[in-house]
Amino acid sequence: MSWETVVGLEVHCQLGTRTKLFCPCSTASFGKPANVNICPVCTGQPGVLPVLNRAAVELAFQAGLAFRCRIEPRSVFARKNYFYPDLPKGYQISQYELPFAQGGTLAIAGKEVRLHRIHMEEDAGKLLHAIGSEELPYSLVDFNRAGVPLIEIVSEADMRSPEEAFDYLTNLKAVLQYAGISRCDMEKGELRCDANVSVRRPGEPFGTKVEVKNLNSFRAVRDAIAYEVVRQSRAREAGEAIRQETRQWDAAAERTEPMRSKEEAHDYRYFPEPDLVPLVAEEAWVARLKAALPELPAARRARFVAELGLSDYDSGVVTAERALADYFEEALAAAAPEAGAKQVANWVQSDFLARVKAEKTSPDRAPVRPAMLGEIAKLVASGSISGKAGKDVFAACWETGKKPSDIVAELGLAQVSDEAAVAAWVDEAVKENPQAAADFRGGKPAAAGSLVGAVMRRSRGKANPALVNKLIKEKLAS
Repeated sequence: MSWETVVGLEVHCQLGTRTKLFCPCSTASFGKPANVNICPVCTGQPGVLPVLNRAAVELAFQAGLAFRCRIEPRSVFARKNYFYPDLPKGYQISQYELPFAQGGTLAIAGKEVRLHRIHMEEDAGKLLHAIGSEELPYSLVDFNRAGVPLIEIVSEADMRSPEEAFDYLTNLKAVLQYAGISRCDMEKGELRCDANVSVRRPGEPFGTKVEVKNLNSFRAVRDAIAYEVVRQSRAREAGEAIRQETRQWDAAAERTEPMRSKEEAHDYRYFPEPDLVPLVAEEAWVARLKAALPELPAARRARFVAELGLSDYDSGVVTAERALADYFEEALAAAAPEAGAKQVANWVQSDFLARVKAEKTSPDRAPVRPAMLGEIAKLVASGSISGKAGKDVFAACWETGKKPSDIVAELGLAQVSDEAAVAAWVDEAVKENPQAAADFRGGKPAAAGSLVGAVMRRSRGKANPALVNKLIKEKLAS
């Protein structure tokens, strides 16, 4: 019997607030000098008291609602005690026995992954190692992130492959971004993931799990899980016991390495935070938060399929990010009625996304705005310019920011659809290529290609290809 993979994920997401969870310090720490966004509260000075950030609570509750969690009427903050240089108070304010959200689900390809809980907590600081010279290296602490508001989303162990874990993270990120909970920028530490991995024989109880940390990308999560599955399976085959431990992913070596023994809950000596009252979720307030949620990815994908006629694949691509879905809908409105949803989706998926990825930008920052892409799609669909010319116009718009119609005029790319003018070019092409004309009349449709090419050369590529094909067939049929 083969070994079955069992995966559960713990995802930390930074809430999109301007200030920290218990003090007014800014959360904008990425790229800032060390220790500029700090105060006595987030650095744990004696005698200070935390004040809960209402905006953070609202975003956290909306995250729970977006994942269809059960919002608890009463939740409690707790002190999670451990001693580490980047934790100035000697404890972290988190939630333990009474989190604000429990249950919930997230749909991935072919199944739904159950959520165990979502709770709020503050972030720790950041350790900077290997400072100084080789002879005298030392470490420093940056407390800019200390106190930044987080939610931890804990899944059940429902995933059975590295690919399912990758799919889960992709869909989780999309929901968080759509709902406006977080930007989820992993480079800035706004989304972090730990993976709990074990193997078992199908039908047996869960095996001993190993937690893998230091996963800074979805690809790293997938690769680390795949490595652990092989490592644990081989160990089990050899009769070796799996130790419950925390391991870290070494991306360069493409392997996990032991980090420390796995802590249990009792190691943290949790107890209720005495300086914060219980958090009460009034029904009317929760209902208002739920009503304020925007259309989420699954609903938007379904609408694009049902109302716009897109395929599941096309709908999945254009709704992968909220900014991209917004861009697509604005471009489609600008392209109507000449260009339909499928034509606009093709432009978004090909030329637009290719350039966005190459330039490492985002849809909302691209120089070709939605109205411009819609105009290009409309020009091509109406026959005003050819498909090839459309690509040239798109490239010029990206480089210059000019309107598509201005680019068409400047470059002389307007397509000729005047039937009389095109018919004259067809007549000349047929006279110059009698053999091709005879072959076509003799039952060889491919011979029309030579005639089309001759027309396009005479028109310098401006003749409407559809009209050219139509007139050639009409002329040779007579």
